[in-house]
Amino acid sequence: MTNITNIIRNPVITEKSAQLQEKNIYTFWVSSKATKIDIKIAIKSLYGVDVKGVKMVKVPNKFRAIRKGVMNKRKEFSKAYITLNKGAELDFTKVEKADKKDVKVKVSTTKPKVTKTSTSKKSTAKTKVTTKK
Repeated sequence: MTNITNIIRNPVITEKSAQLQEKNIYTFWVSSKATKIDIKIAIKSLYGVDVKGVKMVKVPNKFRAIRKGVMNKRKEFSKAYITLNKGAELDFTKVEKADKKDVKVKVSTTKPKVTKTSTSKKSTAKTKVTTKK
Protein backbone atom coordinates (compact mmCIF):
# COMPACT_ATOMS: atom_id res chain seq x y z
CA MET A 1 0.00 0.00 0.00
CA THR A 2 1.28 3.45 -0.93
CA ASN A 3 0.15 6.76 0.48
CA ILE A 4 -1.53 9.19 -1.92
CA THR A 5 1.04 11.89 -1.29
CA ASN A 6 3.65 9.53 -2.78
CA ILE A 7 1.59 9.09 -5.97
CA ILE A 8 1.00 12.79 -6.77
CA ARG A 9 4.33 14.59 -6.42
CA ASN A 10 3.46 18.17 -7.44
CA PRO A 11 1.73 20.16 -10.18
CA VAL A 12 3.66 21.20 -13.28
CA ILE A 13 3.81 25.00 -13.54
CA THR A 14 4.87 25.91 -17.07
CA GLU A 15 3.54 28.04 -19.90
CA LYS A 16 2.20 24.97 -21.68
CA SER A 17 0.39 23.71 -18.58
CA ALA A 18 -1.14 27.16 -18.04
CA GLN A 19 -2.56 27.06 -21.58
CA LEU A 20 -3.96 23.57 -20.94
CA GLN A 21 -5.65 24.74 -17.73
CA GLU A 22 -7.87 27.00 -19.86
CA LYS A 23 -9.10 23.79 -21.54
CA ASN A 24 -9.72 22.17 -18.12
CA ILE A 25 -6.63 19.93 -18.34
CA TYR A 26 -4.17 19.93 -15.41
CA THR A 27 -0.63 18.53 -15.39
CA PHE A 28 1.09 16.76 -12.46
CA TRP A 29 4.42 15.01 -11.82
CA VAL A 30 3.49 11.53 -10.59
CA SER A 31 5.22 8.38 -9.41
CA SER A 32 6.48 6.22 -12.27
CA LYS A 33 4.82 3.17 -10.64
CA ALA A 34 1.36 4.76 -10.36
CA THR A 35 -1.52 3.71 -12.61
CA LYS A 36 -4.29 5.84 -14.09
CA ILE A 37 -6.77 4.53 -11.53
CA ASP A 38 -4.40 5.37 -8.65
CA ILE A 39 -4.01 8.92 -9.96
CA LYS A 40 -7.76 9.35 -10.39
CA ILE A 41 -8.40 8.23 -6.79
CA ALA A 42 -5.60 10.47 -5.48
CA ILE A 43 -6.92 13.62 -7.22
CA LYS A 44 -10.46 12.90 -6.01
CA SER A 45 -9.33 12.50 -2.40
CA LEU A 46 -6.80 15.38 -2.34
CA TYR A 47 -8.73 18.05 -4.25
CA GLY A 48 -12.33 16.79 -4.06
CA VAL A 49 -13.07 17.03 -7.81
CA ASP A 50 -14.36 14.41 -10.26
CA VAL A 51 -11.88 13.36 -12.94
CA LYS A 52 -13.07 12.76 -16.50
CA GLY A 53 -9.87 11.19 -17.84
CA VAL A 54 -6.16 10.64 -17.21
CA LYS A 55 -3.38 10.48 -19.81
CA MET A 56 0.16 9.54 -18.79
CA VAL A 57 3.54 10.24 -20.38
CA LYS A 58 6.74 8.48 -19.30
CA VAL A 59 9.81 10.73 -19.40
CA PRO A 60 12.88 8.51 -19.90
CA ASN A 61 16.29 8.70 -18.22
CA LYS A 62 18.59 11.45 -19.43
CA PHE A 63 22.35 11.78 -19.17
CA ARG A 64 23.89 15.24 -18.80
CA ALA A 65 27.50 16.35 -18.76
CA ILE A 66 28.19 18.25 -15.53
CA ARG A 67 31.80 19.00 -16.36
CA LYS A 68 34.43 17.47 -18.55
CA GLY A 69 34.41 13.70 -18.11
CA VAL A 70 31.61 13.61 -15.50
CA MET A 71 28.10 12.48 -16.45
CA ASN A 72 24.94 12.83 -14.35
CA LYS A 73 21.84 10.66 -14.79
CA ARG A 74 18.33 12.05 -14.28
CA LYS A 75 15.84 9.47 -13.06
CA GLU A 76 12.84 8.34 -15.07
CA PHE A 77 9.52 9.90 -14.05
CA SER A 78 5.96 10.25 -15.31
CA LYS A 79 3.71 13.16 -16.12
CA ALA A 80 -0.09 12.92 -15.92
CA TYR A 81 -2.53 15.07 -17.88
CA ILE A 82 -5.79 15.12 -15.94
CA THR A 83 -9.03 16.20 -17.61
CA LEU A 84 -11.80 17.39 -15.30
CA ASN A 85 -15.54 17.45 -15.92
CA LYS A 86 -17.09 20.64 -17.33
CA GLY A 87 -17.49 23.36 -14.74
CA ALA A 88 -15.00 21.81 -12.32
CA GLU A 89 -11.90 23.76 -11.28
CA LEU A 90 -8.80 22.71 -9.43
CA ASP A 91 -7.08 25.01 -6.94
CA PHE A 92 -3.53 23.92 -6.11
CA THR A 93 -3.47 25.93 -2.89
CA LYS A 94 -6.46 24.16 -1.33
CA VAL A 95 -5.93 20.51 -0.46
CA GLU A 96 -8.60 18.62 1.46
CA LYS A 97 -7.43 16.73 4.51
CA ALA A 98 -8.68 13.18 4.14
CA ASP A 99 -8.65 10.40 6.67
CA LYS A 100 -5.44 8.38 6.21
CA LYS A 101 -7.33 5.07 6.22
CA ASP A 102 -9.39 6.16 3.20
CA VAL A 103 -6.52 7.46 1.07
CA LYS A 104 -4.30 4.37 0.87
CA VAL A 105 -3.91 3.02 -2.66
CA LYS A 106 -2.33 -0.26 -3.69
CA VAL A 107 0.42 0.14 -6.28
CA SER A 108 1.52 -3.02 -8.03
CA THR A 109 5.26 -3.55 -7.68
CA THR A 110 5.86 -7.12 -8.77
CA LYS A 111 9.50 -7.77 -9.60
CA PRO A 112 10.80 -11.05 -10.98
CA LYS A 113 12.84 -13.10 -8.55
CA VAL A 114 16.15 -14.29 -10.02
CA THR A 115 17.95 -17.29 -8.54
CA LYS A 116 21.18 -18.85 -9.78
CA THR A 117 21.73 -22.58 -9.66
CA SER A 118 24.81 -24.48 -10.76
CA THR A 119 24.99 -28.18 -11.55
CA SER A 120 28.75 -28.65 -11.50
CA LYS A 121 31.97 -26.66 -11.53
CA LYS A 122 32.60 -27.24 -15.24
CA SER A 123 29.15 -26.20 -16.50
CA THR A 124 27.99 -22.59 -16.53
CA ALA A 125 25.45 -21.32 -14.02
CA LYS A 126 21.82 -21.50 -15.10
CA THR A 127 19.49 -18.59 -14.32
CA LYS A 128 15.92 -19.25 -13.28
CA VAL A 129 13.37 -16.39 -13.35
CA THR A 130 10.06 -16.58 -11.50
CA THR A 131 7.41 -13.97 -10.90
CA LYS A 132 5.17 -13.52 -7.88
CA LYS A 133 1.41 -13.62 -8.39
